[in-house]
Amino acid sequence: MIHIAIDGPAGAGKSTIARRIAAQIGFIYVDTGALYRAVARYVLCAGVRPEDAPAVTALLPQIELSLRFQNGVQKVCLNGEDVSEAIRTPEVSMAASGVSAIPAVREFLFGLQQKIAQENNVIMDGRDIGTVVLPDAQLKLFLTASAEDRAHRRFEELCAKGQKADYAQVLADIRRRDEQDIRRKTAPLKQAEDAVKVDTSGNTLEQSIALLRGIIREKLGL
Repeated sequence: MIHIAIDGPAGAGKSTIARRIAAQIGFIYVDTGALYRAVARYVLCAGVRPEDAPAVTALLPQIELSLRFQNGVQKVCLNGEDVSEAIRTPEVSMAASGVSAIPAVREFLFGLQQKIAQENNVIMDGRDIGTVVLPDAQLKLFLTASAEDRAHRRFEELCAKGQKADYAQVLADIRRRDEQDIRRKTAPLKQAEDAVKVDTSGNTLEQSIALLRGIIREKLGL
C-alpha cells in the first residue's frame, strides 16, 4: 500500500487539502484529528476535564469509534452517532489538544489508524503521522502557515458556517494550540527528518492544493 503522511499545526489546511487530493488520486483520506476530536467531545459531554488523564482514561472503554467512507469522504461515528460536524467547534478543538497528550488515548486510537493504512492506499494527516503512526510512509509532508494566516482561514470557516467568531480570539486559540501541541510530552508536533516542508502562507486553497499535488506527482508519480 502507498501511504502519504501529512503533519502540521492546527489550521494549516491539512484536512481540506488532503481530502481534495485523495479524491483526485483515488486514495482514502484519514483525518486522525477527527478521532481525537470525537474522544474530546465525549469527554466534554461527560463533564470531565480534557487534561485529567486518569478520568479521561477511565472513559475510554465507553467509547466506540469508527470511520465510514462515502465517496471518499470520511464520516466519524461516536457510539453509533455521526459526529462529523459536531466535533468542529473551537471548544472541542482545544479539548482535543488536551486529550491527545494522554498516552492512553493515543494508544486507544493507534490501532485503528494503522489498520486503515494496512488495508488501503491512504493520505493521513495529523500531528505525528510521519513520526509515529506511519514512520515508513513513502512520502511525508509538513504543512504549515503563519499563525495569522491560519487564524484568518479558521475565522472565515466559522463565519461561513454561521457560527459567531472573533478573529482576535481565534488567533489566540491558534497560538495556544500550537504551544500545547509542541510542548506536550507524548508525540509532540514536529517535522519528521525526511518530511518535505510546505509553507502555504498567502496561498489560496487552490494554490496550496496545486503545490502539494505537484510534490506528490514528482515524488510518487501519482
